Amino acid sequence: MKDILTAPFMAEMIRTCTNMYDHGWDERNGGNISLLLNEAEISEYGDVKRALRTIPTGFETPELDGKYFLVTGTGKYFKNVQYAPDVNLGLVKIIDGGKNAQLLWGFADGGKFTSEFPAHMMSHASRLKVNPSNKVIMHCHPTNLLAMTYIHTLDEKAFTRTLWQMCTECIVVFPDGVNVLPWMLCGTNEIGIATAEKMRTARLVVWAQHGLYGAGADLDEAFGLIETAEKAAEIYMKIAHLPLVNTITDEEMHQLEAHFGVKAREGYLS
Repeated sequence: MKDILTAPFMAEMIRTCTNMYDHGWDERNGGNISLLLNEAEISEYGDVKRALRTIPTGFETPELDGKYFLVTGTGKYFKNVQYAPDVNLGLVKIIDGGKNAQLLWGFADGGKFTSEFPAHMMSHASRLKVNPSNKVIMHCHPTNLLAMTYIHTLDEKAFTRTLWQMCTECIVVFPDGVNVLPWMLCGTNEIGIATAEKMRTARLVVWAQHGLYGAGADLDEAFGLIETAEKAAEIYMKIAHLPLVNTITDEEMHQLEAHFGVKAREGYLS
């Protein structure tokens, strides 16, 4: 068997965690990532039939039964992933209709997956129904998007349009817009259910006064999606107190739709 630390998916996960910490999105043990893998991707790096232990998930997602995920651990610091991936990450297989997960590798200190694991799995199930290529769920605390939820209406159309107007690329990168949840208690199945419902119509879900959930086909796409929205929020926070002299008009955004072959969320442009 090959060393799992040499696997491309492992190298990319470690690099992504490090980048997210360096961006200031994942202070302390804030944030979490889960990456959906298939058996062919991981079979050459370990025995997928041998479980180290079984961990209850605290929820049920029958549609994910038998699927494999590389996931960050609870209480773990993203800054430490590059130094001790076998402690801070875990490779798990969902079993028993989603009620349990078999640990195949990682969490070497006896730890387990993030407390937001139910929210991740529910969001995975939701996004896979919309787009089977979406294999990443990423949660973090981008500073400017978080700040924006204190001063901007949480109406999803208004929130989305503000971000679209901040950067020309925004409507191209996330034409499906941004969905928003009001403050909810984190680490619960309730917020997981609410997030999964929002994930049916957008790949970005803002948790007011907390952070953001993003989905993508791979780690790069999910990271880039969040990075783009956060840049737009940063611009907004720099100018929100100033009179607006210029903006990107709806007519100009329709030009972007046509040029880049994207379609803005229905009803969000005039």
